[in-house]
Amino acid sequence: MAKVNERNLVVGLDIGTSKISVAVGEITPDDKLSIVGVGNQPSRGMDKGGVNDLNLVIQSIQRAINEAELMADCNISSVYLGISGKHIACQNENGMVSINDQEVIQEDVDNVIHTARSVPISAERRMLHVLPQEYTVDCQEGIKSPIGMSGVRMEAKVHIVTCVNDMAKNLVKCVERCDLSADQLIFSALASSYSVLTDDEKELGICVVDMGAGTMDIAVFTGGALRHTAVIPVAGNQVTSDIAKIFRTPLSHAEDIKVQYACALRQLVSMEENIEVPSVGGRAARSMSRHTLAEVVEPRYHELFELIQDELRESGLEDQIAAGYVLTGGTAKMEGVVEFAEEVFQMPVRLAQPIDVLGLKEYVNDPTYSTVVGLLHYGLQASQQESLDKKNNDNVSLWTRLSAWFKGEF
Repeated sequence: MAKVNERNLVVGLDIGTSKISVAVGEITPDDKLSIVGVGNQPSRGMDKGGVNDLNLVIQSIQRAINEAELMADCNISSVYLGISGKHIACQNENGMVSINDQEVIQEDVDNVIHTARSVPISAERRMLHVLPQEYTVDCQEGIKSPIGMSGVRMEAKVHIVTCVNDMAKNLVKCVERCDLSADQLIFSALASSYSVLTDDEKELGICVVDMGAGTMDIAVFTGGALRHTAVIPVAGNQVTSDIAKIFRTPLSHAEDIKVQYACALRQLVSMEENIEVPSVGGRAARSMSRHTLAEVVEPRYHELFELIQDELRESGLEDQIAAGYVLTGGTAKMEGVVEFAEEVFQMPVRLAQPIDVLGLKEYVNDPTYSTVVGLLHYGLQASQQESLDKKNNDNVSLWTRLSAWFKGEF
């Protein structure tokens, strides 16, 4: 944990295809998250969640870290690191153990999760997350917290997220070359869910889609637990590429046109509105209709939404997300995206930005910061769990010492 002058700090680092974000959060005495620093730099050397050029990525991370350190007035030593890419995979597994005493204790829960995660995975992959979904004690199913319940046999269902080891190592290497340590690697869509979803949505059934520049990260929750995760290696850069090719303009200008003028639904744009489109090779700029731009962008967004729908259909969860879809990330910010998504999915859709933060929240009040703020929420929960474990261990050691004293006295 990054600690400076007794300040209880937690730091998130999101290395995306188009930008690198750093957020520094201070954990307040009442266990809330207060944003005290933010760093944001264009990302270079990344493609679809993977490292293409180590040195360029290191430079970009260092600039973003320096910016955040300056704003937060601290030295960052460790970070919670987001990871994405098409190499991410998931599986649902079961584990079963017999209950040692008549009552379920924490040790039994640890054992059953260990049994569930003891599935063979290929040598080149590593586990990122093992997330409990629900427990069964004897005949009683759907238990969220089994501790204290009576029974002889317990079963656990877990969701396992894995990644390719070398891809993870490359990301961690970039971070370590900046003299930082990675506390933990967290799948980006899972991180985003911590900052944009409510408990009610997770219970009812929701699909969160983090639409970035290189990938779309998907996480599906039903019954309060994560059921499915996926990464689609097509996203906002495809839209930029289409604009560049069809309007014959450089990629950098195509990106600016997309951000400033593009609309995902052509009927929201009037025929009269015109925009200036820079040409290549020093040719004069041309005037184009904004409606024509929307006609180029709309089919690509339709394709992106269909890819999301196909992923959900294959997972068998399409009919279980009663709360609909939550879109976040930079590519979801475009005008008309939510309306068009509702039209395609025939479900409620909302655009999300980080919730539940204090301090400099206006700096992160944007869908592009969902992942990095989610990493802070993840870090906050990890530090709370750490404190709880320490307290439990202290209680156990106190009890051990008292028992030893009584045995010695009598």
